[in-house]
Amino acid sequence: MLDLSFNKFSGSIPPGIGNCSILRVLKAGYNNLRGTLPDELFNATSLVYLSFPTNDLHGVLDGARIINLRNLAILDLGGNDFSGNIPNSIGELERLEELHLDNNNMSGELPTALNNCKNLITIDLKSNNFSGKLTKVNFSNLPNLRTLDIYLNHFDGTIPESISSCSNLTALRVSSNKLDGQLPPRMSDLKYLAFLSLANNSFRNITNALHILKGCRNLTTLLIGGNFKGELMPEDGRIDGFENLQVLGIEDCQLSGKIPLWISRLTNLEMLVLNNNQLTGPIPGWINSLSHLFLMDVSNNSLTGELPLTLMEMPMLKSTENAIHLDPRIFNLPIYNGPSLQYRVVTSFPTVLNLSHNYFSGVIPPEIGKLKVLVVLDFSFNKLSGRIPQSTCNLTNLQVLDLSSNNLTGPIPAALNSLNFLSAFNISNNDLEGPIPSGGQFNTFQNSSFDGNPKLCSSMLTRKCDSAETHEAAILPRKQTDYKVAFVIAFSAFLGVGVLYDQLVLSRYFG
Repeated sequence: MLDLSFNKFSGSIPPGIGNCSILRVLKAGYNNLRGTLPDELFNATSLVYLSFPTNDLHGVLDGARIINLRNLAILDLGGNDFSGNIPNSIGELERLEELHLDNNNMSGELPTALNNCKNLITIDLKSNNFSGKLTKVNFSNLPNLRTLDIYLNHFDGTIPESISSCSNLTALRVSSNKLDGQLPPRMSDLKYLAFLSLANNSFRNITNALHILKGCRNLTTLLIGGNFKGELMPEDGRIDGFENLQVLGIEDCQLSGKIPLWISRLTNLEMLVLNNNQLTGPIPGWINSLSHLFLMDVSNNSLTGELPLTLMEMPMLKSTENAIHLDPRIFNLPIYNGPSLQYRVVTSFPTVLNLSHNYFSGVIPPEIGKLKVLVVLDFSFNKLSGRIPQSTCNLTNLQVLDLSSNNLTGPIPAALNSLNFLSAFNISNNDLEGPIPSGGQFNTFQNSSFDGNPKLCSSMLTRKCDSAETHEAAILPRKQTDYKVAFVIAFSAFLGVGVLYDQLVLSRYFG
């Protein structure tokens, strides 16, 4: 075994390594290696494990030479710059268990010879330029397959019926391709399937899809957004069986209808993403019965009514003691939302309540101050009125607070200055009045955060405060002048925005 992974080696792979006739494991991932795989490497015929992920290697897979590595069980060339197609001779590697060619520039169709690799457990081809039909492979010949990831390619056609024969499949991601049609009915046979992402394709008939997938009793993550364009959100009372579901993403579908009652039966749900649809009606009163829910995004819909008090009683947003009980096994595949970012556990994501771009009216209930675990609170672009509740100052974990484009009145609570981690703040386009608090985080916010409030005053704005207003704004807790707090504030402003907004893309959220 030779393992040189996670160093800073540069240069090319030395041809002499092919003379290592009894070498079984060669790992040199996560370095700065360049060039191609030398022809001599394929003379090391005892190789079982060949791994060069995340380097700067290029070239094509030499079909004539790769068949020399008939003992190969794991081939990992992900995160490089390989091009060309997968050679048909890959079928000669009958002992192959893991094939990782992700994050390259490879293209072409899947070779039918993959059928011969009956021991395959993992196929990872995400983020390439592969195309053609998935039906080129008869998945019935791959009984051991557990993970199939073809995210971000150009595959078209339908999901092949044969994939239902992969009885051990636990993670399937076909998102961001050009697939269409309806799901094969036999997908309900995938009893061990825990992670499924169909997002950003052109699938049809969401009601039928949910009735099929409810048979997959072990599903914890279901991402089906960006499909079913213009259909009706199913309200069918017979939709059940998702008792283990922890993440549900049905965003960007332009679905009409209401937030359906069957979601209330998802008692283990932790993340609910319904943004960018055409949903109407109120937020249902049963929302706080989802006792594990910590991320809710229903933005960009046509929801109406007042903010229900039950929304202020969501257990996971109220108590910091609950946060440690989150199940870390939520993602069977890493969630990608950037070139170097991946999230495997639910705690990678912040606590979010996003109701923006709807038609909510009435006041912000003072009970909002109970949601002490919240990191992101976005009520922007609604019809909310009244004052910003003083209790908002209790949300000491907030990093993002956006109340812009409403009908809010009254002053900005001066104690918002005590929110030391607040790194993004927007109250523009309301009817607020009086002085803008100074010092602390408020020294880091752009003037645009306050635009469209002609009655606000500040030394930084066109409208200056008179002496009485200035005195009122200056009454702040003495402890905020402590130099340690000043350091925390400055560090939060620098680090918080970058880290948080990287995390907040889950297609905006999910890959």
